[in-house]
Amino acid sequence: MALRRVFVDSISEGKAVAHGSAAHHLARVARLRPGERIEVSDQVRAYRAVTESCSPSEVRFRIEGRLPETLPTHHLEAAIAIIRFSRFEWAIEKLTELGVQCIIPVIAQRSDTRLVAAASKRLERWRRISFEAAQQSRRLAAPAVEPPTGFAEALRGGRAERILLADLGGRPVTRVYGGETARFLVGPEGGWSADEQDLAKANGFEAASLGATVLRAETAAVAMAAICASVAKEEE
Repeated sequence: MALRRVFVDSISEGKAVAHGSAAHHLARVARLRPGERIEVSDQVRAYRAVTESCSPSEVRFRIEGRLPETLPTHHLEAAIAIIRFSRFEWAIEKLTELGVQCIIPVIAQRSDTRLVAAASKRLERWRRISFEAAQQSRRLAAPAVEPPTGFAEALRGGRAERILLADLGGRPVTRVYGGETARFLVGPEGGWSADEQDLAKANGFEAASLGATVLRAETAAVAMAAICASVAKEEE
């Protein structure tokens, strides 16, 4: 059975330490105990370790050995229009589990203005959700969760070689995406405006379809990430 993995603040001289909210979670929620074997990561490298002490303010580990590096098979960035927060947060959790490296909340023309106004205050919560999901899914590191971003800025594509726009009128995702580093955009509940679609296409985004039915934004984002991860795995 695989050991659970936790992120720590530092690893040095055969020791690892977690403080603050991470330590509180391990002691109070995960109920970690001294002597328990575990995997630790400083989000650069991962190690086998044994828990030496555990309190809500500090957890200390003894390093037993370094684990083999497991580099991501693909780099995928998800830019999702801001939607109802409960659904957006579910998407963050699932996108993290699927290996997405960057999550960008997008301010779309049809985004709810009240949600947009409150989004910046949720950023730390969103990062915490991705952090906890990354530990649960035994990732080496949590994805970056960017501050809310305007639509035009989200089109810049980061380091992506292929940039996709979720759209019913596009070709199937598997015909558009071939395993490259990619960024995909998923619109709000009302869909992208005509101006946004034109601007995306002018910036090199390719329309990619997820089928004949209309999906909720969070479903579309997770489906896109899962398909792209599967295609990238096949291309290895």
